[in-house]
Amino acid sequence: MYRPDELLNPADLLKRFFESAQGLIEGIPAEDRPKQGEVLAAIRQGVLEAFRTREEHLARMVESDLEARGSGNRMSTLKWQVSVRKALVGLGVRVVETTDEQELFVVVEGEGDGFEVVRPAYVDQATGKLILSGQLRRVPAPAKPANSEAQDAHQGEEKA
Repeated sequence: MYRPDELLNPADLLKRFFESAQGLIEGIPAEDRPKQGEVLAAIRQGVLEAFRTREEHLARMVESDLEARGSGNRMSTLKWQVSVRKALVGLGVRVVETTDEQELFVVVEGEGDGFEVVRPAYVDQATGKLILSGQLRRVPAPAKPANSEAQDAHQGEEKA
């Protein structure tokens, strides 16, 4: 399960790796030791490559989730979709399937004042980066039930 207290932070990782490398380097004879700048550059490159690889992996997992979502409701497909979704959540991906965070979505079609989700948005919780924008469809705003207007008027009278 994903634990937000273990978020990946490139600067923290770089610091921890460099401290570990310093300890290892001290065991090497002085004439054979690499320069501190070389070690730091190599570690920095490794951390950046690891983050790029993680981003690519998450993007492929998102594609798999979308593929499973769009391929019907057969039982085997549903099981596969659930396992892909569990894996995404375990990797720290937040799947947004409500219209509450519209900044994570693009409107792709429709008319009206309401919205419905066509495709969920995927956010990497470790970095806060949007992996894939969701898609919204404009729809007519839900109509209030007839007795709702009477309740609103009654509540307004009570407040007055």
